[in-house]
Formats: sequence, C-alpha cells, structure tokens
Amino acid sequence: MLPNNTDASLASEFSYFYSKHFFVHYKLKEEGGFQYIDEGKGPTLLLLHGLFGALSNWVDVVEKFSPKYNVVIPLLPIYTLPLLNTNVKALGAFVDSFIKYKNYRDIILVGNSLGGHVSLVYVKDHQDVVKALVLTGSSGLYENSMGGTFPRREDYNYIKEKVGYTFYDPKNANKELVDECFAIVNDRGKLIRILSLAKSAIRHNMGDELKDIHVPTCLIWGKQDAITPPEVAEEFHQRLPQSELFWIDKCGHAPMMEQPVEFNELLDQWLKKRFLI
Repeated sequence: MLPNNTDASLASEFSYFYSKHFFVHYKLKEEGGFQYIDEGKGPTLLLLHGLFGALSNWVDVVEKFSPKYNVVIPLLPIYTLPLLNTNVKALGAFVDSFIKYKNYRDIILVGNSLGGHVSLVYVKDHQDVVKALVLTGSSGLYENSMGGTFPRREDYNYIKEKVGYTFYDPKNANKELVDECFAIVNDRGKLIRILSLAKSAIRHNMGDELKDIHVPTCLIWGKQDAITPPEVAEEFHQRLPQSELFWIDKCGHAPMMEQPVEFNELLDQWLKKRFLI
C-alpha cells in the first residue's frame, strides 16, 4: 500500500461533480430519506459515484442502458453523514439500506473510484443479492501518491491541475467542472468530510478480502489511469476469483466519462456474454 496521502486521494476524486444540467433529462426522486435517479425497466443496474456526488458522471451509461435495464443511481450521503461516522463502511451500510428499501434483487452493481470501493464493501457481505460486479478505476487497494498533505483549496489553478490529472486528456477538465470542484473544496463542512472519507478509503485496504468475493466481476480500466494505475487493475484481477479485465486506451480514471462509447460497449458485451441479457 502506498503512503497515506490525503492530497492524492482528493486529486483522484476531483472529476466528480454535481451538474444541474443532468436533471434536465432525468428526474431526481426523493423518498424514504433517499435521493436517486431511476430510469428504464428490466434488470437493475445500480451505479455508485465517487466523492463529489456525481450522478451526472453516469449520463452516457443511463442513455445507453435504460432502454433494457432499470438504471438506478443513489446519491451517496457524502456531505451529510455525521462527521464521526464519515467512512467507507458507513457508505456501504447506506447502500445496504437503500437496496433493502427498494427491495432489489439480482442487481448488477457498478462502481467508479470510491464508488467501486463502496461496492466491494457491500458485496463482501451480500453476495446473494448481487448478480454481477463492475469496477472501473476503483479504490480499495491503493491509490497513486502525488506529494503534499493538504489541498491548497484557495488556489484555483491548483484545483484545475488536480481535475486535469484525473483524465488522459486534461481538456476534459472544463471550466464548469473546475468551478464546481473549487466551490466544494472551499466549503469547510464538505471539505472536512471529503478528507475523512479519503483517509478512510486509504486505511481500509481490501486486499485480503477479495479472495472471498465470488460474484462475476468485470474490470474496465483506463490504460493511462494515473490515480489507480494499471497495476491496481492487475491486482484486482489476480485477487478476485471470477474477474475479467478490459482496457481502454487514451483513458484516465473515469472511463465512463472520458471514453463513454467504448466503456458502454465493453460493459454491454460482457453482460450479454455472461447473462445473455
């Protein structure tokens, strides 16, 4: 495991922003204390986002799969958990509560970055509920260190650099994305919880637990992921008993955003091959 480096963990999540434009097309439902997107009918495809509350990161996945799947994206309570309970296990418990509330069965669970880590925490104890697991740029083993111990949150260019580091092509770090991230890290309450979750993710290494997860698993990874680099994907593949690994070239830490067509095609073909869906 690499050094405990909060700055690196934060950098890995700067691509996760909450875009108001996403909800022009998709209604955010609120019931039972949960907020979530729910589109389409069919097998349940449950998507978990990363630290910055990014339902909108999955827009291309929703458009691709909602014609034949029930695509569900819960908003994780990253900024509302009690501070002393802001950790990866608490998010796993939240996902458990949501799935029980909705009475989902045979779900296909898809997680990116921290969302992948939360997926692993949930799946470990609920393999009877999960039909398949999909991880892309997942934490849970380790993340790459970039130096420093605390973000210079008032430095706009610094934040812009961290957002760009998430992608193979830094041009994906557009002004809207940088502005959203800059606002989040300059909100003290949100920043404290982000730091707490980042530290929790680093401490909670799941390397020894992966051998006990026997759910069919699809690993889709950017070849140029600088945050959870290729060796992380290889280790997941080695340790997860029923995993298959697929690479996307010219792609960083968020394949469903940077290369959505190829990501969706790989996922669609894997599901068809595995489950004839």
